Amino acid sequence: MMFKKFLIVSLFVLINCSAYSAGGDGGSGGGDKAKPVSQYEIAVKMIKKAKKFEKKNKIDKAQKNYKKAIGHLLKHNKKFPADADTLNYLGFSHRKVGDYENAEIYYSMGLELDPKHVGINEYMGELFVVTNRLDKAKERLAVLKDCNCKEYKELKLVIEGKKESKY
Repeated sequence: MMFKKFLIVSLFVLINCSAYSAGGDGGSGGGDKAKPVSQYEIAVKMIKKAKKFEKKNKIDKAQKNYKKAIGHLLKHNKKFPADADTLNYLGFSHRKVGDYENAEIYYSMGLELDPKHVGINEYMGELFVVTNRLDKAKERLAVLKDCNCKEYKELKLVIEGKKESKY
């Protein structure tokens, strides 16, 4: 009887150990599952990739990445609406593909949620420069005036014509 229990326990341990070593749900030793990547994170990577393509003057590839980023951001926004960072990147990506109307809509929605959002204020200011609304760009600059951030300096240079906005 004692031998039978020992055999059952040994068999149970052996089965669990083989599942563990095969990468099953046996614990944390090497079988950790990576945290799922969100649509937002995928989009941010695509935007960074697009910016690199822009620097290399590979505009077609940059545009493709911005368009793909928009798709991921829209999915993320559907699942997590009312996130200013997502709306900022939606505005940014639309602006980069030349869709200024939607860019302004997303920026405006983001500012409704977070009127002092540094990124949105900078990028919307750049949109206003590109669309010849310098007075509105200066309004965005005024919001950033006390932030002591690079976004203020960047937008100021764009407004002064010392730095070109890429769309």
